[in-house]
Amino acid sequence: MQPVHATDDMNMAEKRVGPQRIAGAYAWRTMLEQGIPIASGSDFPVSSENPFDGLHAAITRTDRDGQPVGGWYPQQAMNPVEALRSFTLDAAFAAHQERVIGSLEPGKWADFLILDQDPLDPPPGRARWQTKTLQTWVAGRRVGEYGEL
Repeated sequence: MQPVHATDDMNMAEKRVGPQRIAGAYAWRTMLEQGIPIASGSDFPVSSENPFDGLHAAITRTDRDGQPVGGWYPQQAMNPVEALRSFTLDAAFAAHQERVIGSLEPGKWADFLILDQDPLDPPPGRARWQTKTLQTWVAGRRVGEYGEL
């Protein structure tokens, strides 16, 4: 699932599927409350590939401009921990890889990023989607450096 699809589609989705069917679309809260893991990603070329855009959309149900105010069907939003988990451990679970990737634990690959801010609780004046990656680590080795620590 790509959370940005909700904010990309919000201007046309209800018109196309109708008010009754839209209630079951992009229904992340409903799914989570039923114990359904949500595997999120950011690799489809019709939407932003930036995973922080996805975190922002999953948590706020708004686009980068904060529209619509209050979020599109905000009762279906994920909390920050659920959104992060959907991009990490639950995505690994969907790929049958949760024993080796998806969280930082002994015996796993140690794939992680060093960021310029906490995307779960950004500082005042900055949005989640503005998070920048400073370093990328795969299997415990730095494979990319993009800015000052």
